[in-house]
Amino acid sequence: MSADPATTGSPLGGLLDGPPTVITAGVELFEHTLRDQGVETIAVDWRPPVADVASELARIAADPRTAAANQTAVERITSAEPRWVGVKQAREAVGIESGQFLHAGPPITWERASGPMRGALIGAMLYEGMADTPEEAERRGQRGELELAPCHSAGAVGPMAGVVSPSMPMFEIENGAFGNTAYCTLNEGLGKVLRYGAYAPEVGERLTWMQQVLGPAMDAGVRRLGSMDLRAIIQQAMQMGDELHNRNRAASALFVREMVPPLLEAGLDSRELADVVRFINGNEHFFLNLGMPAAKSALDPARDIPGSTVLVAMARNGTDFGVQASGTGDRWFTAPASVPDGLYLGDYGPDDANPDIGDSTITETGGMGGFVMAAAPAIVRFVGGQASDALDATRSMYRIAVGEHPHYQIPILEFRGSPIGIDATRVVRTGTVPAVNTGIAGKVAGTGQVGAGLVTPPIEVFVQAVRALAEAAQVPDA
Repeated sequence: MSADPATTGSPLGGLLDGPPTVITAGVELFEHTLRDQGVETIAVDWRPPVADVASELARIAADPRTAAANQTAVERITSAEPRWVGVKQAREAVGIESGQFLHAGPPITWERASGPMRGALIGAMLYEGMADTPEEAERRGQRGELELAPCHSAGAVGPMAGVVSPSMPMFEIENGAFGNTAYCTLNEGLGKVLRYGAYAPEVGERLTWMQQVLGPAMDAGVRRLGSMDLRAIIQQAMQMGDELHNRNRAASALFVREMVPPLLEAGLDSRELADVVRFINGNEHFFLNLGMPAAKSALDPARDIPGSTVLVAMARNGTDFGVQASGTGDRWFTAPASVPDGLYLGDYGPDDANPDIGDSTITETGGMGGFVMAAAPAIVRFVGGQASDALDATRSMYRIAVGEHPHYQIPILEFRGSPIGIDATRVVRTGTVPAVNTGIAGKVAGTGQVGAGLVTPPIEVFVQAVRALAEAAQVPDA
């Protein structure tokens, strides 16, 4: 009579005494085949790293600082209290003078700049009086007479081309929890606008009106108000169907509702007041330029945390896609930007599209945009796809996020917090890249917007970040 393995210390320990429960990892076919046979399975979302970085991932995992550092980063991001407090000219806000320009994305030169980036720089030179014609402005760019720097290097963000020149008014956002500030230009509306690389005369005329009328009016209104709680608006708008990147309809409406009373009390010229209210009320994307610096102000305190693998910026300049990680300082990791896949306006098509451009991916980095498309199923009508795609996109982002945002909640997911704290190691380990929805700029300077859609960030930038983080990791001696 044989002994019972369960009572004799056999390595099997009764494992085969009852129906098996099988843990499956990787290929879904195994799980489905077993389930079809009535076998209970536990699926583990695991896949091999997308690059040969197993040793780097192991080194980062062995760093005793990483878990606590990532938790600290997420706590700083989610405890942010972004408030709009004023409007300043760029020369005061970000310290640029004549001939100096900020732009979206990682560093770029005139020689490598895409069509919409060059178009926006041309338009900014015309607006600033540095050139009388587009041809003269282009020659100045070719001669290297412009000093270019990323918006992120100056505590700012810019949508699409993101070009900022000294005379432009900028929203000033203060993070009440940490005292840091972030800036962004005011939204021009849609169509032929500077941020999409257009520089027709009406573009400059609108910028001048924004400098002389809209900016001062916004500043007078918010100072009358005291400040505006942007986190509260974002939180409410997300529950009203916005994802705060390509859909800002609810947020902009909430902004108008809160802004009009102090504007009426600010003693503005009645005609100018009417123009201002008409402009902001007719611009469904007006809040984007407040939501972006709100995210920037929340993410900047999470920078420079030793051992943290959390991303603090994702940005594109129309040529390169770049990311920055908390644990690697101001270093950019870049790869060629890809062309978005989406819907096009009029007769435009993919051949007219420029590669991905803009700092607006700060919204995804901050737990908005493509990360919360489940909160805004109507967005798929703008970027293509079906409502179920929006749900799938958000669910997949939890795979690469360190935590969930306690304030930004998604109603259809039982008010689950939005995925927050993009972990570079999880992106590389799972092969899941951040979901990004975006506008599409025409590749020829001066064209403007040609569509909107979804874009896939290059996995290479996350691999580069992981390798740099591994170099900086502190691993105890065995």
